[in-house]
Amino acid sequence: MKTILITLVVAGSVTAPAADWLQFRGPNSAGIVADGNAPTTWSDSQNLLWKTALPGRGSSSPVVCGGFVFVTCYSGYGMGAEGGSAEKLQRHLLCLDRTSGKICWDKAVAAELPEDPYHGFITEHGYASSTPVTDGQRLYVFFGKTGALAFDFAGNKLWQVNLGKQSSNRRWGSAASPLLYKNMVIINASEEGRAVFALDATTGKQIWKAESDSLELSYSTPTLVADGNDRTSLIVAVPNQVWALNPDTGKTRWYADTGIGGNVSPTVIAGDGLIYVTGGFPQQGTVAIRCGGRGDVTSSNVVWKSEVASYVPSPVLHNGKLFVVSDGGYALCLDAKTGQTLHRERLPAFTTGGRGSKPVYASPLLIGKNLLAVTRRKGAFVLDATPEMKVVAHNTLTDDTDFNATPAISEGKIFLRSNTHLYCIGK
Repeated sequence: MKTILITLVVAGSVTAPAADWLQFRGPNSAGIVADGNAPTTWSDSQNLLWKTALPGRGSSSPVVCGGFVFVTCYSGYGMGAEGGSAEKLQRHLLCLDRTSGKICWDKAVAAELPEDPYHGFITEHGYASSTPVTDGQRLYVFFGKTGALAFDFAGNKLWQVNLGKQSSNRRWGSAASPLLYKNMVIINASEEGRAVFALDATTGKQIWKAESDSLELSYSTPTLVADGNDRTSLIVAVPNQVWALNPDTGKTRWYADTGIGGNVSPTVIAGDGLIYVTGGFPQQGTVAIRCGGRGDVTSSNVVWKSEVASYVPSPVLHNGKLFVVSDGGYALCLDAKTGQTLHRERLPAFTTGGRGSKPVYASPLLIGKNLLAVTRRKGAFVLDATPEMKVVAHNTLTDDTDFNATPAISEGKIFLRSNTHLYCIGK
């Protein structure tokens, strides 16, 4: 039956229900799930529907389309303290049956060398940190210096395009995930090509390329937002600035100075005519900017600035509040209109900050009336989505590897991945 299902997918397109989770942070990249039917508590013996061992490690998020779950990982190099040989590095795209967790197929892609060596902070997240995106017909992945690739739902490679072989001065590897716009796949290849690329989704042919050395250290996945006058803009956060590009041409519409320096990782959040940019190191901060305009809109469109920031996770905007669990295991809530800090308290498991440089990589999700915040090594917290951010539940599994990935949510089920396994949690 699985063979028949996959054949039907290849022959036509998959009808993607609204419950599908097709990209990083789900519909509109907002991290919001209206259906609150997912469980708030789980363990190895409670609400765990299946657990599947992966052939390698990774920090990318799973995506869900129809009856399948797709996720990437890497193997052959950087799998332990010694690292091994970079010549053996390969990345995998896996298709799993969403009901059983059985791996339907595993497509391995050999890395194009030279690759950033396995030392320093790259050991914290590895070589598969970019989340796939799907349009229900094809799967699109970004494998850094190995390029962007498209696959059909049977795992056949349709095209592969090189987007550069450079490295930033940090040599941290790739992080940004691809997104879809009209017939294009858009990728922030800041690390490899110092450019944002738009590729034809069918052929991989380059449609436009927006180049700038300012993209170095921009690890943020771009966001598509309504930008006034019935137009859509592609918002890209870079060190010290945020840009609004025309997604049809790659040309700059407007930009604003943020003062958020160093590396910028979180995705820009949008709502109520504003965008919210956060991140940076060591010049951290959060900035609210009114959408629209032309050229430099710093003096006219910046609404507020705060020194409170999220280093890696992307916040959730809900009921006029920005929520995130970030550096040091702090639960943070900011007023989205004023930037006022409404809540800043370290979660119980982080009385000493936890092991490792940054204890939280995954972005929180709003599921119904609760926030789901996955930490790297201290389990997953369910928090009340109010300024008090009261702990509803603290869930752990007997998996002592890193949980770096933002989960996927579909039809009341949570798809959660660690460095070694993919879990399906449901009632």
